Amino acid sequence: MSAVVAWALLRLIGLITNVIFYQRVDTKLVAPGGGHDHWYIILLAPIIGGLVIGYMARYGSEKIRGHGMPEAIEAILLGGSKIEPRVAVLKPISSAIAIGTGGPFGAEGPIIMTGGAIGSLFAQLLRLTADERKTLLVAGSAAGMAATFNTPFAAVMLAVELLLFEWRPRSYVPVAAAVCVATVVRHPLLGSGVLFPVHGTLHLTPLAELLCVVTGIVAGLLAIVATILVYAAEDGFRRLPVHWMWWPAIGGIVIGIGGLIVPQALGVGYNIIGEELDGSITINLAIGILIVKTLIWSLSLGSGTSGGILAPMFMIGGALGVLEAQIFPQVGTGFWALVALAAVLGGVMRSPFTGVIFALELTGRFDAILPMIIGASTAFAISALLLKRSVLTEKIARRGYHLTREYDVDPLEIYFVGEVMSRDILSYEGDLSAEDALAEISGTDPDKVETRRQMLYPVVQGVDTLVGVVTRTQLETAVHEHRSTRAVKELCLTAPIVTHADQTLRETANAMAANEIDKMPVVDRHDPTRLVGLVSLTMLLEGRVRDVREASESERMLHLRVARPGWTNRHERR
Repeated sequence: MSAVVAWALLRLIGLITNVIFYQRVDTKLVAPGGGHDHWYIILLAPIIGGLVIGYMARYGSEKIRGHGMPEAIEAILLGGSKIEPRVAVLKPISSAIAIGTGGPFGAEGPIIMTGGAIGSLFAQLLRLTADERKTLLVAGSAAGMAATFNTPFAAVMLAVELLLFEWRPRSYVPVAAAVCVATVVRHPLLGSGVLFPVHGTLHLTPLAELLCVVTGIVAGLLAIVATILVYAAEDGFRRLPVHWMWWPAIGGIVIGIGGLIVPQALGVGYNIIGEELDGSITINLAIGILIVKTLIWSLSLGSGTSGGILAPMFMIGGALGVLEAQIFPQVGTGFWALVALAAVLGGVMRSPFTGVIFALELTGRFDAILPMIIGASTAFAISALLLKRSVLTEKIARRGYHLTREYDVDPLEIYFVGEVMSRDILSYEGDLSAEDALAEISGTDPDKVETRRQMLYPVVQGVDTLVGVVTRTQLETAVHEHRSTRAVKELCLTAPIVTHADQTLRETANAMAANEIDKMPVVDRHDPTRLVGLVSLTMLLEGRVRDVREASESERMLHLRVARPGWTNRHERR
């Protein structure tokens, strides 16, 4: 279904573009700035498109605003992976109107949101958990993206780097299956070849690979500028004394003016990306694309219109590479445009793997993988060092939510209860009275400090046969209510939640959270009645403490001893 929706969206974009700019009925994707349009069409079309989108957002669903990926992330993390059915209908239509009337956006963001809505709707029809709904939402998003660009590997990488927020078989396998099906379905609908085929031999040298670092630095700085412009524009629109419904139309004015200056900057620009990669673009046009496309894309996106970011980043990055090719040594046709394209994508989205794989699958240029890794990783490093958040996460942060995309092994997953539990604990015989039990943990005796802190006390029969658990509060209540002579086995909880020494701290923490407790008896796995220790929430944090210690404490492990003349004699005299 995501593949069919992707096909329909591209055809709808083509239809609107042809009707508006060429006054003909056709669904083929064409460039809106073909050079034969009257100036008033180029100027007015984006404004009219912005008015329609503002109306749809206000009276249809405000969730159609934006470029799709932050909205998908927000639905996953904050909305229980639930997307309204009307979003699945209105998002592609609004995006087709925005792009078809000249908006400098890509189709991938809307299809990510629309495909995610399809997956979410399927999930909502079934009895599933929030995690399972998330998997189907991401499966739909990644499938739509794979169908749009014929890039299955990049779509899976995008899901892993941006949307899943986990790496588990339960989520990866369904996403990969959906991507593969969408790619197979795409082939008869949209073709099976690479989108921007590049040919010729590369002549890589160490100097060229070193200059890829320079490309990455410049691309990272460009990514930062573009991101700042997007949210500066958003802040500017918020200060306007008009309802947000009118903002996309105001953004359309910016698009129209930019289109009058550089008509080729309008629309998705697949034809321009192809020219950048095959070396047929002129220098003047590359300069115009780099400046005008960056400005109209960032300023209009800040208005809250509907459109994606990948295709504009391809075009802007490619233009940067074309200009660099005028200075850097010749390596091959479109080489610097390709490296810069991957680098800008890695810097803007903070997804270097996705940037590299995307560029590979879009061009089939697998012999450029090392330069692209150098460029994308450098841009990613520059962006991460100089900018707190990416264009994808800044919007969510501005809504008051914290989002991290850094993944690490949970230290609670690699330590076991047996490594942190207390074995030296106070337990009570079942026949002991409540008064005597309380006396054991009362007073100011310093030797009883640890037993007073224990708070949860196993009740045993014999040496270590667990009968139940009793709390200090229960003992105090019994004494206060004049039931001090009652045996602790009559007061205790006889079916406590227990854990095992070979259970991970994470599993135990989950059990504590689910049962709203902070201490648990530890029993033998093979003999559930045999008590072996006690674990508390504070003890579980020992796993975190060890992780912090490994990350913050520096120490020198190897010491070199250098023998000098006369050293042996001095050592012997000592």
